[in-house]
Amino acid sequence: QACTYPCQCPSQPLQCPAGTSHVLDACGCCKVCARQLGELCSLQKPCDHHKGLYCDFSKIHRGSGICLAHEGATCDLLGKIYHNGESFQPTCKLQCICMDGAIGCIPLCSDDLRLPSPECPNPRRVKFRNKCCEEWICEEGSEENRFETAMAVFREDPAHKPELNNLQENCLVQTTEWSACSKSCGMGISARVTNDNPQCRLEKETRLCMVRPCDFPMEKTKKGKKCVRTPKPRQSFHFEFSGCTSTRSYRPKFCGSCTDGRCCTPYVTSTVEVEFRCPEGDFFQRKMMFIKMCSCHYDCPRDNDIFLATYHRRMIGDHV
Repeated sequence: QACTYPCQCPSQPLQCPAGTSHVLDACGCCKVCARQLGELCSLQKPCDHHKGLYCDFSKIHRGSGICLAHEGATCDLLGKIYHNGESFQPTCKLQCICMDGAIGCIPLCSDDLRLPSPECPNPRRVKFRNKCCEEWICEEGSEENRFETAMAVFREDPAHKPELNNLQENCLVQTTEWSACSKSCGMGISARVTNDNPQCRLEKETRLCMVRPCDFPMEKTKKGKKCVRTPKPRQSFHFEFSGCTSTRSYRPKFCGSCTDGRCCTPYVTSTVEVEFRCPEGDFFQRKMMFIKMCSCHYDCPRDNDIFLATYHRRMIGDHV
């Protein structure tokens, strides 16, 4: 009854706290900041369904409710218990949520790296008082060594010094290997650092990854073989990410298992842009890992410990 058409939404872009979803209101008109666990909700202020929350109208009257989570496993982090759907900050640099026994976090600080450049020959990261995140500052050097420092990451050209509008042409592209997938099954994240951008700055780049589905049946090994071949699903399927579904179906390769106690993980991979469609009607694209070859090894990841992980194995990817 409160809906009016055509839709009239605020012209200002939506500003929501970190880790908060943008969801449609009950009219299907405007995006709003989803209400979190324990917050008041209504039809016009829905709960964050991406985190398994729903609006319970039984406890509060007059069209208002409170956001509750569907029953699910709790999370234990360093001795503290968090309920399913609960958001928390273990440090000022991380915003986390407990989702049915698994903990997911997003960084609140930028962890970009910075190479010397003509406009900033001596970059330095500094911790300011009363601020959680370090910030970059540019120390001025003498005019003589201003370009000497910056040229460390630029091609030598005695005839021309790099101009500010010509950084990409003179940039020596440096890219690390992709890190191991953050999850041994289901959808995870893989990252690398590269300066392949117009500013020639080292930045963190991420992609989605799936080593294997969590319900993927493992094939039996042949006699005398220690590794199961890289299996492909018999039928193509759609990827799911944060409640959204890929617009086209895929039939990717997955990693099998090893019979001698070793781990089987991706070794050679490629990266493809995958388009997702959300229930609210939005479309977005994410880079995603596709496996070409797996390998068995003893450098196994630990259990789901996102803060104390020591798993540093890398995947050979598709960098320049």
